[in-house]
Amino acid sequence: MTSGRKSRRLTILALGATLVLPGCDSSTDHAAPTVATSTSPSIAPDVPTGYDPCTDIPQSVLDSESLRSKDKQDSNASGGVKWRGCAWLQTDGYAPVITTTNITVDMVRDKKFADTREYTINGRRAISTRQVDEHPDAVCTINVEMKGGSLEIFLSNPPSRKNTGNLDTCALARTLAEKVVPTMPATS
Repeated sequence: MTSGRKSRRLTILALGATLVLPGCDSSTDHAAPTVATSTSPSIAPDVPTGYDPCTDIPQSVLDSESLRSKDKQDSNASGGVKWRGCAWLQTDGYAPVITTTNITVDMVRDKKFADTREYTINGRRAISTRQVDEHPDAVCTINVEMKGGSLEIFLSNPPSRKNTGNLDTCALARTLAEKVVPTMPATS
C-alpha cells in the first residue's frame, strides 16, 4: 500500500466527523477504497464491466440504507490496480465507497489481512477484511467476485457516529453487500 493511499484511508475516517455536521458540503472529496495487492502479472488491465455502482445500484437500495450525497470515486494505484465507483454517506452513520476493481477475491485472501472472513453472497464468493491497522474496528472492506476482479465495498464507521458507531462495521458492510450484490447482472 502506498503512503498516499494510506493517508486517503485516514482521510475518510477524519471526514466522517465533518460529513455529519449540519450543512456539510456534499462536494467534499471522499477517500477511495484501497486494498494492498501484489503486482501479479495476472491482474486484469481494467475493472470488470457490466455493472457501474454509480448508476446501477437502485435508488430503493440506497434509500433502504439512507445513503445520500453520491460522489464519484475513481482511482488508480501502482501495478495497474484500478477502482471505479462512488461514495455515499448516511447522516450521522457510516460512509461506504462502492467500486468495481480489478482486484480479485483471491488476491485479497492472499494478503492475509486481519479478521478475514469468506462467505457467499447471492451465489458469488465474497471476502471481508479489516485493512486499516490504525482503526480496525471503524473500517471494513468486502470484495465480491466479478469476472476480471470484484465489487468492493469500503465502509468507514467511526465510533463517533451516533446512528451506527456502536455497530460492527463488517456486519454493516455485509448487510449493504447483501442488498447491492443481487442487483448485479449474472454475467458480470
